Amino acid sequence: MRIGPYELKNNLIVAPMAGVTDRPFRMLCKRMGAGMAVSEMVASNSLLYGSEKTKRRANHEGEVDPISVQIVGADPKMLAEAAKYNVDHGAQIIDINMGCPAKKICNVMAGSALLQNEPLVGQLLEAVVGAVNAPVTLKIRTGWDKNNRNAVRIAQIAEAAGIQALAIHGRTRACAYTGDAEYDTIAAVKDAVSIPIIANGDITTPEKAQYVLKYSGADAVMIGRAAQGRPWLFREIEHFLLTGNHLPAPEVSEIHRVLLAHVVELYDFYGEYTGLRIARKHISWYTKGLVGSAHFRHMMNQLETPEAQHTAVDEFFAEQAQRGLQLHYLEGVAA
Repeated sequence: MRIGPYELKNNLIVAPMAGVTDRPFRMLCKRMGAGMAVSEMVASNSLLYGSEKTKRRANHEGEVDPISVQIVGADPKMLAEAAKYNVDHGAQIIDINMGCPAKKICNVMAGSALLQNEPLVGQLLEAVVGAVNAPVTLKIRTGWDKNNRNAVRIAQIAEAAGIQALAIHGRTRACAYTGDAEYDTIAAVKDAVSIPIIANGDITTPEKAQYVLKYSGADAVMIGRAAQGRPWLFREIEHFLLTGNHLPAPEVSEIHRVLLAHVVELYDFYGEYTGLRIARKHISWYTKGLVGSAHFRHMMNQLETPEAQHTAVDEFFAEQAQRGLQLHYLEGVAA
């Protein structure tokens, strides 16, 4: 999988997710096997360039190449300026968001709302491609609604404008995240253009990744929500695609180690106050499905210091380990 001059180590990509794909999460997923991770979207509004949030999103210190930054907007000049700003601050690939279904984005005619205006799509893409000396990629949905699936036309516009890879979420804007993703439209796009196509939507297991790649003919898969609390999913998929065999599921002790390291990185990146609050959702994702996790997550949201949060995580996983020992003992007695 190649995007411009960048050869990815594999064809597994972390989807951009607002409030999730910050630098700590991107770096973690790359360590766990992802070939690339796209940043959470950065608004093209130049007034935001001085904000702490925007400065953080433009912080790629220590991140493994290639560094892909997603921008969103509906004005060609502003989007081009945002692209230049991010390239000047370390972005190696610029990704344009035309897939976000959120009302606050669509209400300003950005994100997936742009799929309704094909001439403007062309203007936006040409403006950004012409503004930067870096590969530009695009993220879209299959269309505005089920009666208006125009991903093939958008893909042809994108290819003509110089877009170097196209990611497609297998839902329309109207579907948001409900129902099942469909891959027929992605397959049709793959047949219609020659640029790399990245399939996205409902890829939750190694088998599903293999199925989507074969069914759609896509060059890569993009994984979002399934990787929340499961960053090892990338190494599991990579191993399965290469060998046809499954890696063992991570042991509880590894989940504990990965979670703690991630939380510490969040404290360092955001500062303790904000980092602690952002860590809560990640801790919730990591512990989902473990015994007693519902009560633990409720209690976790009441804690106000990193020390208390850290201690609570240690105690929870110590209980998990003890339950495991008890289970092995009982199995031995039964045998």
